[in-house]
Amino acid sequence: MTETAVGGGELKRVIGRRVLLLFVVGDILGAGIYALVGKVAGEVGGAIWLPFLISFLLATLTATAYAELVGKYPRAAGAALYANRAFGIPFVTFLVAFAVMMSGITSASAAARAFGGKYLAEFVTLPTVVGALGFLALVTVVNFVGISESIKVNVVLTIIEGLGLVVIMVIGVAALVSGDGDPGRALEFHASDGAFLGILGGTALAFYALLGFEDSVNLAEEAKDPSRDFPRALFGGLTITVLIYLAVAFTATMLVPTDVLEKSTGPLLEVVKAAGLSFPPKLFALIALLAVGNTALINMIMASRLVYGMAREGIVPPVLGTVHPRRATPWVAILFTVAIAVVLVCTGDVGGLADTTVLLLLLVFALVNVCVLVLRRESVEHDHYRAPTWTPAAGSIVCLLLATPLTGRDVEVYLRAGILLAVGVLLWFLTRLVRPAGGR
Repeated sequence: MTETAVGGGELKRVIGRRVLLLFVVGDILGAGIYALVGKVAGEVGGAIWLPFLISFLLATLTATAYAELVGKYPRAAGAALYANRAFGIPFVTFLVAFAVMMSGITSASAAARAFGGKYLAEFVTLPTVVGALGFLALVTVVNFVGISESIKVNVVLTIIEGLGLVVIMVIGVAALVSGDGDPGRALEFHASDGAFLGILGGTALAFYALLGFEDSVNLAEEAKDPSRDFPRALFGGLTITVLIYLAVAFTATMLVPTDVLEKSTGPLLEVVKAAGLSFPPKLFALIALLAVGNTALINMIMASRLVYGMAREGIVPPVLGTVHPRRATPWVAILFTVAIAVVLVCTGDVGGLADTTVLLLLLVFALVNVCVLVLRRESVEHDHYRAPTWTPAAGSIVCLLLATPLTGRDVEVYLRAGILLAVGVLLWFLTRLVRPAGGR
């Protein structure tokens, strides 16, 4: 891919450290905590907060690699750029970009399934798949209308989803003061496969709630001082987010029995209903629906633009780069990504789709951690953050460990991820076959 934008222009460096920090926090917060608290509870049987804490520690290892690479190469493109610079193999670069794109679609599909569950049932009773497909249609319309409108919607929804988590934390404080709930449950383990495997499986799921920090690297080209500001915003954003998650997870454990959380498709709604502090359940359900919607919108925007970009570079069939003449949006890429999402929604559940997202990104993260070590052979003129050598080394090992079946991940998750990557390989070779001789 070219080093500059099409037409030779460059993006303006206008994003300061505070805005970057808010973006990182907003990018991580989302459907994960609203939808997966119950699934994590099912893995560990009580101490939900522990998998979230371990996920934070493990994510921080990979974050050090991203912090160094962004400071060293402050350009948009993220993992695909680093793989290209480290190995220079176009097919590997493509697979990395395609895996990131597919992780966005599986994440949006998980959010859609969460949308069609108990949160929606507070207003209307529909089969989960029907609610999820209707939701995907709405997200597609917003995505098609235009990027400016989509970003405005995203900002509003980010604020709303944050307020929803504040409500849960206030409920937790009120419960502690009044003596309601059972704080002792936060120290219990009732994992069916034993504490170690239970925590490992819970951590693999909780990892989904911390994903998003890697998306922020795409703002590197628009940050005022990415070499200095990005590491601080990245680590600060991860820290703020995990503190919120720990408070929410502790509150959920304290107020709602584990078996109720595990079976619910709207676990935080169960917390609101069990609270001594009165808060309208329908209002919280609406907040949760908007939070889930925000996650899906962000991921579908990202996925469709990645497909569009690859089509414009001649990496996948050029038809996927078609832009609507009036809306100026990549409508064919949008339809392509939503078609995959529809299939995923109809064939998977929230936990399985979230786990597929994690699996795809764990493989990408493992490669990024290797890239930072390989690229130590290159030096740059400006100062930048340098990760301790052991952190990316440990990060690659941890990511590969979490990607193994030891976590209790279902076989269908590996099958789904393999099929999605196979679609990319098919597109790659199809493009090679139909591309004219001498073409890019």
